Amino acid sequence: MTITITAFAASPDKGRGQARDMRARWALEEVGQPYDVRLLSFAAMKQPPHRALHPFGQIPTFEEDDVALFESGAIVLHVAQRHAGLLPSEGAGRARAINWMFSALNTLEPPIVELEMAHLLEGDRPWAAERLPMLEERVDRRLGELSACLGRRAWLEDAFTAGDLLMITVLRRLEGSHLLARFPSLADYIARGAARPAYRRAFDAQRAVFLETLRAADAGDR
Repeated sequence: MTITITAFAASPDKGRGQARDMRARWALEEVGQPYDVRLLSFAAMKQPPHRALHPFGQIPTFEEDDVALFESGAIVLHVAQRHAGLLPSEGAGRARAINWMFSALNTLEPPIVELEMAHLLEGDRPWAAERLPMLEERVDRRLGELSACLGRRAWLEDAFTAGDLLMITVLRRLEGSHLLARFPSLADYIARGAARPAYRRAFDAQRAVFLETLRAADAGDR
């Protein structure tokens, strides 16, 4: 059975490759596994057929034979464990790579998303002047710690792993920000990941959906 993942039919990231189906796409491209994509509207995501796969009504999901998964981290881990290319074969290195996967999603992503949402939804609130600097300081501290861990290496471990894949997709949410600009090594790290052929294939496939949405909308307005 061909792998099927779900993605936004009209992604809120406007084709920037930041929706979380990008993680599943990139992982599958890295290990050379073909996959189909089922596009969903926001309304369809909340309907029973999709909630049977994802109880929270989000994307992505992953289906292959009798395996059905939700949560992008679980999907990437499953792909990495099933196919060579994203986890070291040696036990200690494999464990460290998985550790970085959890670190990306549990330590780096929460404060970054909280800051992002605060700017988007709370920037005009009276408490924003005090809250936003606090959130920025929290992200800045994590970026500094990650930069120190990376040092002058190309990747978090000796070679690219699923840990880098998830970390880079998390850090990309900060592209263009003054926070990321303070850490050139992290900006370079993101650029190395984005230059990988598998990343480009995944990005181009996700962006093609956005461009098709624009074309359809343009045709409807005529």
